Amino acid sequence: MRVLLLSLFLMFFVRTNNYVNATNYSIDAISNIGCNIYSGKWIYDSSYPMYDFSKCPFIDNQFNCKKYNRPDNLYLKYRWQPFSCNLPRFNGLVFLEKYKGKKIMFVGDSLSLNMWESLGCMIHSSLPNPKTSLTKKNGIAEILFLDYGVSLLMYRTPFLVDMVKENIGTILKLDSISDGNAWKGMDVLIFNSWHWWIHTGTSQPWDYIQEGSQIAKDMNRLVAFNKGMNTWARWVNKNIDPSKTKVFFQGISPTHYQGKDWNEPSKSCKVETQPFLDTKYPGGTPEEAIVVNKVMKKVKNKAYLLNITTLSQYRKDAHPGFYSDTHGSDCSHWCLPGLPDTWNLLLYTSLIS
Repeated sequence: MRVLLLSLFLMFFVRTNNYVNATNYSIDAISNIGCNIYSGKWIYDSSYPMYDFSKCPFIDNQFNCKKYNRPDNLYLKYRWQPFSCNLPRFNGLVFLEKYKGKKIMFVGDSLSLNMWESLGCMIHSSLPNPKTSLTKKNGIAEILFLDYGVSLLMYRTPFLVDMVKENIGTILKLDSISDGNAWKGMDVLIFNSWHWWIHTGTSQPWDYIQEGSQIAKDMNRLVAFNKGMNTWARWVNKNIDPSKTKVFFQGISPTHYQGKDWNEPSKSCKVETQPFLDTKYPGGTPEEAIVVNKVMKKVKNKAYLLNITTLSQYRKDAHPGFYSDTHGSDCSHWCLPGLPDTWNLLLYTSLIS
């Protein structure tokens, strides 16, 4: 009953505040008025989600909440509404025409995978008879839209910097990127990292951390992340021509394991069915997001931050929880359809404009 009442209230709120006409503003208008597309709120939209999970061939089981019988639907019905402008509706055909024959690569961890699969589904649902291929070779996955020659690539590397096996064990090298040749020649690059930097114990994939000739068993993870991100910034400055390649950093995707972050300390995402609907998230800005903000200022070749952290913090309801094949409560990744679709809408707004 409470969910139904909330839905009716939000439908009324959307209509009376004239937010439903998201196509009233052209993309150029959004750029010209200097709107902060990351400052806003989540509102109910009956036209969401953007695609049907059962018709998209790209969703991994870890993100496929409806396949694993998530019973509620309200989490699918929220649209991000900036305070000072309206976002365009996603148009996959416009996207394909603009990026015909081009390559777009996501580089990062499973949150990059989350976003890559989402974009594939969003474009796939825009086509009347989509002709696609999905291949995985040499550590790179590719969704190819055959009639347009648009390639969506996924390069899995959780730290961006190198992790190598040597005689003493597996070493995370904070000042080295040797895999970057695979990232060159792209028209768009979307990077992401953080999720694995805080893993400890048996889930930690490295034995030592190295910087220069100094090898340590461990160090403060924020310090290590900062060093790794600065190495990434130097790589971008040295290797990317901004006239040929647009570079984005995906931003920090928050977790919702601790209800104290939204003033409900006894909870986690597994029981959440509604977003945080206030406009000031109690948990505040994560320290890792502050690191990213500082590093982005050091990228001389123009790069864009997809500043998704705050708007994602509000979505405590959008995680798989129990409804995936991971056999646990996942409050790190996101259901598809779901929040990553909005990340891609923000990416689309930046690319098309």
